Amino acid sequence: MASQRDVKNKINSVKNIQKITRALETVAAARLRRAEQRIEALRPYAGAIRRMTRQAARAAGAETARLPLLQEHESARTVGLMLVTGDRGLAGGFNSQIIRAGVRTAAELGEQGKEAAWYTSGRRGVSSIGFRGYELSGTYTGFADHPTYADARSIADDLITAYVDGRLDAVEIIYNAYISPLTQRVTRERLLPISAATIAGEEEEAAEESAGPRALVEYEPGPEELLKRLIPDYIEISIYRALVESTAGFFGAQMTAMRSASDNAGTLITDYTLQMNRARQAEITQEIMEVVAGAEALS
Repeated sequence: MASQRDVKNKINSVKNIQKITRALETVAAARLRRAEQRIEALRPYAGAIRRMTRQAARAAGAETARLPLLQEHESARTVGLMLVTGDRGLAGGFNSQIIRAGVRTAAELGEQGKEAAWYTSGRRGVSSIGFRGYELSGTYTGFADHPTYADARSIADDLITAYVDGRLDAVEIIYNAYISPLTQRVTRERLLPISAATIAGEEEEAAEESAGPRALVEYEPGPEELLKRLIPDYIEISIYRALVESTAGFFGAQMTAMRSASDNAGTLITDYTLQMNRARQAEITQEIMEVVAGAEALS
């Protein structure tokens, strides 16, 4: 049995760890609230972009087929995989589940005779993908805790350029969609080429038609030119939404993981305290037995 001093040292070590995990939980909770506010602020803008893009596409009609970002390449051989991870760990399986989803997707593409081109945001994703021996076509780090629209635009520019130049035949993004502090859902979405159904917003369009007649809109410049400008914005806002949701998901996962770690530390402290009390009782019993044995020897 461990000595009383050894067990006491273990208790002090666990208490120090518990202080750190509680502090990280508090910080993550505060950052989570700010991330949730950013998601709420983003929704009206994202909705407006979708509506304007849908209306311009409806007005442009057949002209939309001539836009490069809506055209599917004849041979879809290279697919860009954009993985959104965090810059730090201590968040349970938050980062690892994105890595696993990306590796599974790459394997599926390989079975279809396609090749994956890796684009990764977040230091955890960059290091993990590189460690597995994959070549990274794009890396984006340093902003996972507080992404800005400029960060999303930088990523979108690289992906759009690679698609238009023919280096990529399609682009997919994999990220943790924020559901609640306890739940983050791994989500896989296609960014490029944008499907006609996505732009048209068939479900939303049906809802609008059931609501009544629409007002006539005159476009200046024409709807084709306007759509050409809106589609990059559509892609940028999609990437920005993924970054913001991933940030909220990370802090939710970290808060949950640190709370669990604090609870486990409390359980360990209880167990060690019980073990220390038993060690103390054993030492006292041993001392009593020694005193009794000494008394009997003298008598």
